[in-house]
Formats: sequence, C-alpha cells, structure tokens
Amino acid sequence: MPITYTSGEQVEVYRFSLPVTIGVPLVALIIQAYVPKYVPGFAIYVDLPLLVTIFFAMARRSPIAGLFTGAIIGLAQDMLGHGMIGMYGIAKTVVGYAASSLGVKLDLENPGARLLVTLGFYLVHWVVYFTVARALVNMTQPWSWTHGILAGLVNGLIGVLLYFFLDRFKQRT
Repeated sequence: MPITYTSGEQVEVYRFSLPVTIGVPLVALIIQAYVPKYVPGFAIYVDLPLLVTIFFAMARRSPIAGLFTGAIIGLAQDMLGHGMIGMYGIAKTVVGYAASSLGVKLDLENPGARLLVTLGFYLVHWVVYFTVARALVNMTQPWSWTHGILAGLVNGLIGVLLYFFLDRFKQRT
C-alpha cells in the first residue's frame, strides 16, 4: 500500500457537477439524521457527513474549498442534530482543511491508504469535537480511545466503499 508523494504539477484536481455537490452531502445528512432512529448504534459508530467531507476535500485539493465544505456540512449536521450549533461545524472545518491540504501532497487512490487516512481524520475530528465540547461549551464528554479507534475503523471501512462509489462522479479540471 504505497503512499506516493507528488509535485504540484502531477496532482490531479477534480470537480463535481452541481447535483453531486449538493445531493451527496444532503443524502449523507438525511441518512445520518434518520437511520439512528431505527438502528440505535449507527450514530455512535458512523459519521457519513464526515466521510463525504473527507472525500470532497481530498478530491478538490483546495484548502479553502475543503474548509468551506467542512463548515457547511458540519453546520447542516448541527442543525439536524440535538447538540449545540457549531460543534460539528468547527470539527468538520478543521478536517476539511486538513484533508484538502493533505490531498495536495499525497495521491490517495489506494484502499489501504484511504482506510488509514479516514481513520486518522476520524480521530482528528473526534479530538477537535471533544476539545470544543469540554473547553468552549463546558459539556461532559466521555473519552475512550478504544471507542475512538473502533469507530474510526468502522468509518474507514465504510469510507473506502463509499469513496469507490463516489469516484464515479469525479470530473477532471
């Protein structure tokens, strides 16, 4: 599972049609909002809006686009959820920026690399969310490395499958 370093001229930047840009995050948000009502453990281990944020940010390879993608998806998830507005917005903004910045440096088309990157970004998202909850909002959040790594692996496996499906919608610039 080689991760290849590329120069700025070799990295392919992708764009997406307007229906894909709006529709995919919207479907992920709807699934994330309604499936936990019927599958109780879904929300504990799966974060589809995060996976969509990572995919779009790494495909577009623009830190500003990744930042805005993460912020918009995160705030929309906050509005559909029961928590404080802005918590997911902040965490997904950080992940969107970091994923697009990493996407500029690395070509991540390999499933193993995608799994590891998704696991890493899930943990970053989790740490940022936990930090914001504890430091800024004064919420009591449980901390468990075991849960974080297990949830990160679940998201990584789902992400690899989701990324292969979403690769069909990429358009070269």
